[in-house]
Amino acid sequence: MTATTDQGRLAGPLSVSVANLCRRLQPQVSARTAAGFAEVLRRLGAPLQVAVAGRIKSGKSTLVNALIGRRVAPTDVGECTRLVTRFQYGTVDRIEVVFAGGHKQVLPFAPDGSIPAELGVDISKVSHIEAYLTSAVLQDMTVIDTPGLGSLDAASVSRTEQLLGAAQAVESADGGDELDETSRNAVAGAEAVLYVVTQGVRADDQQALAAFTAATASREAGPVNAIAVLNKADTIPPESVEGSGGDVWRAASILAEKQGLLLKPRVADVLPVIGLIAESAESGNFTSADADAVSELAALDDATRETMLMAADIFTSWDCEVPAGTRLRLLEKLDLYGIRRAIDAIRADETITAGALRRLLLAASGLDAVRARLNTVFAARADGIKAAAALASVTALAHASGDPAERQRVHDAIEVLLAKPEAHQLRLLEALTLVVAGAVDMPEDLAEEVLRVGSNADIDEQLGLPGASRPELAAHALERAGWWRSFASFGATPAQSRVAHVVHRAYFLIWQQLR
Repeated sequence: MTATTDQGRLAGPLSVSVANLCRRLQPQVSARTAAGFAEVLRRLGAPLQVAVAGRIKSGKSTLVNALIGRRVAPTDVGECTRLVTRFQYGTVDRIEVVFAGGHKQVLPFAPDGSIPAELGVDISKVSHIEAYLTSAVLQDMTVIDTPGLGSLDAASVSRTEQLLGAAQAVESADGGDELDETSRNAVAGAEAVLYVVTQGVRADDQQALAAFTAATASREAGPVNAIAVLNKADTIPPESVEGSGGDVWRAASILAEKQGLLLKPRVADVLPVIGLIAESAESGNFTSADADAVSELAALDDATRETMLMAADIFTSWDCEVPAGTRLRLLEKLDLYGIRRAIDAIRADETITAGALRRLLLAASGLDAVRARLNTVFAARADGIKAAAALASVTALAHASGDPAERQRVHDAIEVLLAKPEAHQLRLLEALTLVVAGAVDMPEDLAEEVLRVGSNADIDEQLGLPGASRPELAAHALERAGWWRSFASFGATPAQSRVAHVVHRAYFLIWQQLR
């Protein structure tokens, strides 16, 4: 494998600096470590690797399809749902089955455009699937669909844990698997995670997010590189959530906020979403024929329609003019909540077009908010996320070499890089990670401030003053810079002082930028 280091494909200046560091160090380290650095360079030049993970039946694959805008990930139980599948950009749609030994087999997509439910190979020998798609979404982000955690299939769980923790199948620069297991673990895995939960956060959800530490090469999952979604928001009984006022979406939002507190600070946010409606609306699965069928349902008398919408079995079995098969198809695409929303839209405007109805359903699914958060947390921070993960990989590779001189050489080179002003974001991410992981014990209010400064992209959000004027923001940044400098010098423990100096510097740079 050749390590592509085209700087035009790198996420930003931090990634360029780390890539240059890797190139400078390659001739100064062992062949094995150099091979690891070549893999780090390849990963730096690739789009951000985002794993969609969660428990079985949480709707991960449905959400993957919605994000990509195509129904490509199989959602029914089959061979493929037991494998890790990487969806990435390609100029030609194709599937590559990658075996544990490294060899590959190319397969066509199924007639409906999805990955075939049965691959025709011994999946016990399969490492993962690479799916290449001509999708613009994938030019900036590789989406990784994972088997469900909590499955009775131990092999499927193992594949997910390897992806979230430390995947094994990493090739070296010349195509051979020259890296030892420790070295492979140092450079493999996802760089960010979109974690899917349903109504209850369980102990293994927390464990899975903790396992993501190894996926980012010993960096903790935190508000910089992890967000969660509360999927199947339409299935939450609003009467079970205090303060919902009987509104399903309000109930889901309240529950998501509570789950955010449970998962904090492992994730930046928990957002409600209805993956099924999002998939149907975004992938084109909701058709003009479906819109016509909803119009027929809207035309039924109120008593019949309300009775049918009481439960799924009543909806499909009730005697009415709309064929049962058509109703079943609508139920599979929208569920009762989506059908009701579509009916209400048609009753409010009988001239609404199928396209407008599809856009209304997409808005009702919550997918736009998830995409916006992905853009804020992941896309806008891709340079820092990728550079930090790459530096952690470089450090781990040097430690794995067993050569003290090599380790020191790499350490010194990293310290020189981190001393540069433009690399301060990496220092801030490191400080944030230490606080999130509990490695540095901070008072709760100060820990909250570190999280806010380190995990937001917008200055007013970083300063905790949304909507404030530029002079107000500048004054506050300078005041907090002075406070953190004083805290670092007086009263802080040595570990707290190191974090405080980084936060002081962050505030000072914000003040300079505003001034």
